[in-house]
Amino acid sequence: MQHIALTPFGRAQVTLSQIAAASQVPAPALPCDKWHLLDRLRAARARFGLTDRALTVLQALLSFLPGRELRDGEPLVVFPSNARLSERTRGMPESTLRRHLAALLRAGLLLRRDSPNGKRYVRRDGEGQVVAAYGFDLRPLLLRAADLEALARAAEAEDLALSHLRTEVSVLLRDALKLAAFLGKEPEPWLLAVRARLRRRLERVDLEDLVRDLVVQVEKDRRCALSTEGMSGSDSQNERHIESHIQTPYESSEAEAGCEDARPKRSSGGPEPCQRTETRAPKTPRTPGIPLELLLTACPEVLAYAATPPRRWRDLVDLAEMLRGYMGIGTPVWTEACHRMGPELAAGVLAAMLQRFGEIRNPGGYLRQLTRQHGRGQLNLGGMIHALLMRQDKRHVDQGQPAAPHRGRPDEA
Repeated sequence: MQHIALTPFGRAQVTLSQIAAASQVPAPALPCDKWHLLDRLRAARARFGLTDRALTVLQALLSFLPGRELRDGEPLVVFPSNARLSERTRGMPESTLRRHLAALLRAGLLLRRDSPNGKRYVRRDGEGQVVAAYGFDLRPLLLRAADLEALARAAEAEDLALSHLRTEVSVLLRDALKLAAFLGKEPEPWLLAVRARLRRRLERVDLEDLVRDLVVQVEKDRRCALSTEGMSGSDSQNERHIESHIQTPYESSEAEAGCEDARPKRSSGGPEPCQRTETRAPKTPRTPGIPLELLLTACPEVLAYAATPPRRWRDLVDLAEMLRGYMGIGTPVWTEACHRMGPELAAGVLAAMLQRFGEIRNPGGYLRQLTRQHGRGQLNLGGMIHALLMRQDKRHVDQGQPAAPHRGRPDEA
């Protein structure tokens, strides 16, 4: 009876995995297709710590076995030289071959059958039958056929779950970014970081955390949009009248004023030279119709952000341009408000919003709603200022202080 070697040739030490692999464990009763086993191992290679190059070496070793099926009891030892292995691995260097062979041995998928001198060869009898073969034994691959199938299915299920999670993250991220744009606010910094993270391979727990955070963000913005925007169709109709080319607020008002001054008298024959201006947005007054001092009295919070108190409406407009960024109001929403209301009225509205900033959940959506109310003729800045003044008087009375002198109701804007 021929003894099967348990230890490697040379100075290499024997390991417990080599002793276990060399044990005569019963193999599957049915034969296994060697290329099917290789395909299952390719799906589960991450579980064994193998690379695609290591699988290329294993494919070359399997190609030296005759036939497609691996059967227990038949010779499963291959003995190619390094030169032959290099040929079947498309010219892989010998040092690289040794490294990947060592990885397959550590994974328990191969077993060394070393000869007394460490060479790989085969001995045959007079009839050509194999008596002894020294090289790489592929029987461990046959023994682990059931494990390979189970691990491959688990790996494929994990990959499918990761793919579904990545798709869900991508859809939720798109919803979160577009809802932020709809509400007129800048997207959260962590949302922009998610897009960069998706370029890398993320673990399942990381993707699940992203899905949970994105669901919370999307649901919060969705409720905010429903509470501030309304669901009527008239809003979408009003947006169709915004001009595709929007001038700066001061250029627009100055151009309209210049056209008004330069308009000639109507002649008996032709139309007016500025007759085309009737298709533009309705002209807005240069001032909101209330004194600037009264507005600053009702909205003292805005003075905390000014180096010097505003003396003209233009000073308040410049201050509002800075404040709207602090309040989370995006550039498109602010530009639309200045275009429709006029810059001075928009700045006055922003000052009133700042005075009640703690009560407004979504400043961008709130300003957009006020802009649409102005388009329908329903915005009343004077009423807002009057309400703020009455609130101040009530606060003074509650604190036991004398109420401020009666200032009268400001004119409606």
